[in-house]
Amino acid sequence: MKYPFSVTRRSSILSEMQEQTVDLLIIGGGITGAGIALDAASRGMRAALVEMQDFAAGTSSRSTKLVHGGLRYLKQLEIGVVAEVGKERAIVYENGPHVTTPEWMLLPLYAGGTFGKFSTSLGLRLYDYLAGVKKEERRHMLGPNETLAKEPLLKRDGLKGSGYYVEYRTDDARLTIEVMKKAAELGALAVNYARAESFIYEAGKLRGAIVRDLLGGATYAVRARAVVNATGPWVDGVREMDRSKRGKTLRLTKGVHLVFDQGRFPLRQAIYFDTPDGRMVFAIPRDGKTYVGTTDTDYAGDTALPRMTEADRKYLLDAANYMFPQLKLTADDVESSWAGLRPLIQQEGKSPSEISRRDEIFVSESGLISIAGGKLTGYRKMAESVVDAAVKTLSAAGEASFGPSRTRELPISGGDVGGSAGWERYAAKAAGEGAKLGFEPADAEAIARRYGSNASKVFAYADRARELEKRYGLPVRIGAELLYAIEAEMAATPADFLIRRTSRLFFDIASVRRWKDHVAAAMGGELNWTDEQLHAFAAEMDKRLEEATRPAAE
Repeated sequence: MKYPFSVTRRSSILSEMQEQTVDLLIIGGGITGAGIALDAASRGMRAALVEMQDFAAGTSSRSTKLVHGGLRYLKQLEIGVVAEVGKERAIVYENGPHVTTPEWMLLPLYAGGTFGKFSTSLGLRLYDYLAGVKKEERRHMLGPNETLAKEPLLKRDGLKGSGYYVEYRTDDARLTIEVMKKAAELGALAVNYARAESFIYEAGKLRGAIVRDLLGGATYAVRARAVVNATGPWVDGVREMDRSKRGKTLRLTKGVHLVFDQGRFPLRQAIYFDTPDGRMVFAIPRDGKTYVGTTDTDYAGDTALPRMTEADRKYLLDAANYMFPQLKLTADDVESSWAGLRPLIQQEGKSPSEISRRDEIFVSESGLISIAGGKLTGYRKMAESVVDAAVKTLSAAGEASFGPSRTRELPISGGDVGGSAGWERYAAKAAGEGAKLGFEPADAEAIARRYGSNASKVFAYADRARELEKRYGLPVRIGAELLYAIEAEMAATPADFLIRRTSRLFFDIASVRRWKDHVAAAMGGELNWTDEQLHAFAAEMDKRLEEATRPAAE
C-alpha cells in the first residue's frame, strides 16, 4: 500500500510543494503545527508543513504526557483556561482514544500542606463543572485509610485524606504523529528534516520560504499565500528572521522527568502531590515503569537538546522520597529521563511556575502569523484560532475563502474506533486478528492499543517482518512496527522510531540497548543507506541513549 506520509516520498513531497503556491505554509512539526495542518486541510486549504528535526522532536515528545484539564490553573484563578482545556480534553479523547487514556489521579492532603480538605473538595467540584467532566468521572473525596488503600507507598505522617479525580494520559509524540498522518490523508504536504532558511517577500509581504532538505541537501522555494510560525521554543528566532520580533517575547522553562522500573518503584496509582517548596509534581505508573516530574526552571541552553542535570535529578529524587519515604530512591534507580522546554510568553516578576500557559497569536506587518504559549491539551483549539486568522488574512486580500473548522468531531489517524464507547471492544477484536496472523498475543494487544484502527495495517507487515527477523534478527513485532513507521509515519532514523514512534527509549530502555543496532541495520537495508549514513544514524541513537541516562554538566 502507498501511504501519503512515507519517508520514501520526502523528496517528491518537497518538489510538489515547490511546484505550486500553497494556501498555508506551516513552519514547525510539533503538536501545534500538526493541528494547524489538520485544521487547514480539513477546510480544503492546500497546506504544507516543514519541520527542521523530526516531528514532535521538541516539546511535543517531552511533556508530562498528560492531556489534562489544568487543575493547577484553578489554583492560580485562571478560570477561563480551566474551562477551555477541560472541554478540549474530552474532544482529544473522543477523536483518538487509542492515544489518550483516562487516568484516575490521587491528590493526597496533608496537615500543613498546600491543599486543605474543604478547599480541595470545592476546587475539584468547580473543576468538574468548568471542564464539563462526565458524571462517572467526577471527583470523590477519600479519607486517610481509603487513600492508603489506593496507594500504600504514600507518606503516612499527617495524611488527612485525598481528592480522587480523572486526568487523561497520552503518548504525546504519537498523538502528534497521528494528527499529522490525518492531515496528510486529507492532502496536507508535510516533511521532516526540512528547515526554512529564509523568507520570500513580494512588495513587503511574506510569500513563502526557502527550505533546505537536511537529509538530501537540496533547497526548495515554497511559495504560500500565508505563513504560520508554529516552532515552539524557536518562535522568536523565526520572528527575528522576519525582522518582526517586537513586543512580547518568549521565556523558555525546562521540565525534566525521571523513569524508574516498577520493580523498584511499584506505584499502583497516579499521584499529583505538592512538594516542600510549594510546587506540584506527578508520579505516574505506565507500561511497567513509574515516571516522576516535572521540574520548572528557566532555561538558556541548547534549544534543540535540553538535558537533565544532576540538580534536576536531585530535585525530583528528593520530591519522590519526600512523598514515598519508604522507597529511599537513589540516582542509581533512574532508568531513563527526558527534558523538554515550555515556550511561555514572558511575564515580568513571575517565577517559571507562575507564568500563564495561555496561548497568543502575533501577526507581523509582513503577514507572518506566530503562535506562542499554550498547552498540549488545547492544541486543536489553538489550531482553529490560527487557521481562522489565516483565513481572515486570505479573505481580506481576496485570495481565497474557506469555511469554519471541522476538527471538533474529526477522528485523527487510528481513531476510527467508534469513539471512547467503542474503543475497548475494537481493541480486543483487533488484538485477536493480530494473534491469528501469528503475532504473540501480548504483542498483538500492544499493537492494537498503540495504533488503533491502523493496527491491521501494522499486522499486514507480518510476512515482511519475518524476513527482517531472518536477515537482521529483529523480533517480528518490532519489525512490523518499523516497516509501518518507515512507510506510513515518515520515520527517517532509528531515533525517530525508538523515541518518537514507539517511546521505547523512555519506557523500555532495555529493548533499545538490545535492538538499536538491529533497527539501524534494518532501516539501512530498507532505505538503501550508505555505510556512512548507517554509522551516522547509529551514532545519533547512541548519543540519545547517553543523554537519557546521564546528567549533563551543570
